[in-house]
Formats: sequence, C-alpha cells, structure tokens
Amino acid sequence: MEKKVKEYIEKNNLLQKKDLILVGISGGADSVALLRILLSAGYNCVAVHCNFHLRGEESNRDQMFVEHLCASLGVKLEICHYDTNKYASDNKISIEMAARELRYADFERLRKEYGATCIAVAHHRDDSVETLLMNLMRGTGIRGLTGIKPKNGNIIRPLLPLQRLEIEEYLKSIGQDYVTDSTNLEADYTRNKIRLHLLPLMRAINPNSDKSIESTALHLQQAYLIYNDAVQKAFANVVKQEDGNLYINIDALLSTPSPSTILFEILSVYGYNEQQVNSIMESLNSESGKRFASNSYLLYKDRNRFVLMQNNEIDFCVDVDLSKADNVILPDGRTLRFEFREGSAEINKSKSIATLDADKVGESLIVRLWRQGDNFVPFGMKGKKLLSDYMTDRKFNITKKRNQCVVCNDCALIWVVGERSDDRYRVSNETIRQLVISVN
Repeated sequence: MEKKVKEYIEKNNLLQKKDLILVGISGGADSVALLRILLSAGYNCVAVHCNFHLRGEESNRDQMFVEHLCASLGVKLEICHYDTNKYASDNKISIEMAARELRYADFERLRKEYGATCIAVAHHRDDSVETLLMNLMRGTGIRGLTGIKPKNGNIIRPLLPLQRLEIEEYLKSIGQDYVTDSTNLEADYTRNKIRLHLLPLMRAINPNSDKSIESTALHLQQAYLIYNDAVQKAFANVVKQEDGNLYINIDALLSTPSPSTILFEILSVYGYNEQQVNSIMESLNSESGKRFASNSYLLYKDRNRFVLMQNNEIDFCVDVDLSKADNVILPDGRTLRFEFREGSAEINKSKSIATLDADKVGESLIVRLWRQGDNFVPFGMKGKKLLSDYMTDRKFNITKKRNQCVVCNDCALIWVVGERSDDRYRVSNETIRQLVISVN
C-alpha cells in the first residue's frame, strides 16, 4: 500500500520530500492510514482534527483517540472545535455542508499559519465512485461525472488509488487500530445509501464495477479539459463583468453551438440548477424584468441581456425629521442632503438637485427604495405616471432600477432621487421657503 501511494504521489506530482503537510485526521480508518503512510514515506506532517460536536461522547472519543495516536507517533496536532448545528442554522445550510465549510476554512487558516505546502485529506477510490454516482442521480454537467481529483488547489488526495478494503487490510497488517463513526453505518444520508446498498448490488452484478467507473471518470476528466476549453472561449464572447455584476449577452449566447449548455456552465457555479437554467432559456423571448433566484444570487432579464448580481436585497427606508435635516446615506453610497432657503428662486435644472416648496412638503419625509405602484406627476407634466413606466421610458437598466430611491412625504412621492421631482411641489413666485435636496 505504501509503495502504491508513493507511486501515485510521484505520478501526479502531489508532494516533494521537503514539503510540510497538514493532514486532516478524524480517527477513522482512511485518515489514520493516510497519516501512517505519509510518515512512513518520510514526509513532515502536522495533523488537524476537527471536532464538530455532533455525536456527543462519540465525538469526544474520536478526539481522544487522535490525541493518543499523534502523541505516540510524535506528530504535532491541532484540534478545532465547532458548534456545527448553530453554524448550519445561521447560514441556512445542511449539517454536511456546514461541516465541510468549517473544516476547509480552518484547514486553509492553519496551512497559512504553519507555512505548509498543502492539505492532505483521505478520500479514496470508493469516495470518488460514490461522488460520481451521487452527481449522476442528482443531475449534473460533465464536471460532476469526473470524480474526485488528485489535487484541487491546496488540497491533495494521496489515497485515491486505494479502495476502502485495501486501507483496512493495510491497517490490520501494521497493527494499527482506528475508530468507526457510527453514522457511517446508517443509511440516513444519500452517500451512505449508495455505500451500503447501491455499490454492493453493483459489485454483485459486476465485481469490477468500481474500477470500470473509475476508468470512465478518468476518460471524462480528459474529455472535460477539451470541453472546458471550448466553454471558456464562449465565455469570452458571452459574459462581461462590470460594477460587481455579471452581464450575459443573449445574442452572443444564442450564437454558440449549445446555448443551454453554455448558460448552465455560467450559472451553475452561482447555485443555479438545470431546471432553473431551462426556465431561464424559456424566458429569452419574454419581456424585461423577469427574475430568477438562487440561494445567493439574482438573475434579471434586461432587454437583450441577463444581469446576475448578489441577492442582497434590502428594505431600505429612512425617516427624515426636517427640523434636524440630517444627511442620509443611500444604499449605493451616495449622500442625500437637505437645506432650507428663504424666498422663491429659479429652479435648478440639475438632476442631482430638487428645489421644492418647503411649506407644501411638510415637516418630515421618508427616503426609501421605490416600490411597485409608486406614482408621481413628473415635473412639467399634468397627469400622474407610474414610476415603473417612467423608468422603462427612460431605459433604466436592471441595476439602476433596482437601486432607485425616492423621497416621499405623507401624501405623495415628491422626488425620484437624481431624476425628477413631482410637479405639485415645485417652487413658484408664491414660495416663501424652499427645501433644496441634493445627492452626490
């Protein structure tokens, strides 16, 4: 086993003898074997154990086992503690995803602190096969069928050439014990169902099924390199990043050999699934304004393009006491200022300034984001107009429309900030006191 792993490390250029390696160790067979093999091969290792506190005394048992093991081997050990349930709840993610995020964040933190070359984790061939099958059943692009890679950034996986059974036999041969996570013996999770039920059935049909799947994944990894090269070239013509947003040119997208595939590759990394991408494709001929949300992003259709932005919608609403005339910071970072002036005056034509009759306005205002149904009488006009129609006529893009603020009193919308005031509040020869609102 040690020779097999050493050859795999050399073949995939995973490590050099001088490297300092962080080794993730749970106390289970896989991670214990990883640490023993790397030490036997002469590598300098620092072990990291993550206690997620999900299994009560069993979690503490695992930690104690790892502490005794590392002490007996003379290996430096770092232990990380987490309130995993709280983290999952706060971030509205699964326990499995929470544990993954917490684990890898601390791995990277410790790697930097120690100046380690990489982080070694104990994924093996069975894990790669399980991952491929999980992705296949859930629905995935080609990338999801390529299995687990030997190296991903600073993460390396030296045990990928080994099966779980080989690992257990190796540990037995060197007299090394390990602990067993009881949840691995339950069929509550999708991966465990594949491990405990599906894979044994597949092996009964074809004893070499694991090797066949691994071989297919390797072929797909090579195919994916060619596929990804074509996708990246398409991205260059279809996608533009600007002002923190992603813009997808619909005409350029439709000119690619497979628009739905390109769109999936663009959006899948932002949390959009195949069904959502299909719905987005169906909206290509719909009117502007249609939107699609993933957990963290919003995609808007804006005429001949899609706009992707972070889903950080806010309910911005600020009360303004004009007797104090405090400044207001808008969501886009601009500042709204209020000033009173005596007498009537010529109207300033700058869009960034609204000159209003203070006595018509009242003593307090509200500054907020616009809402559907908002209407006003645009300066110089007689009748009311929906603000949504005004913005459409003015050809507001999605980003500008989404961030548009308004100033209101108790009765009406009096200024579309940076655009146009309401004609009913304009100054006249009868104006005694002006309210000047400016934005910059």
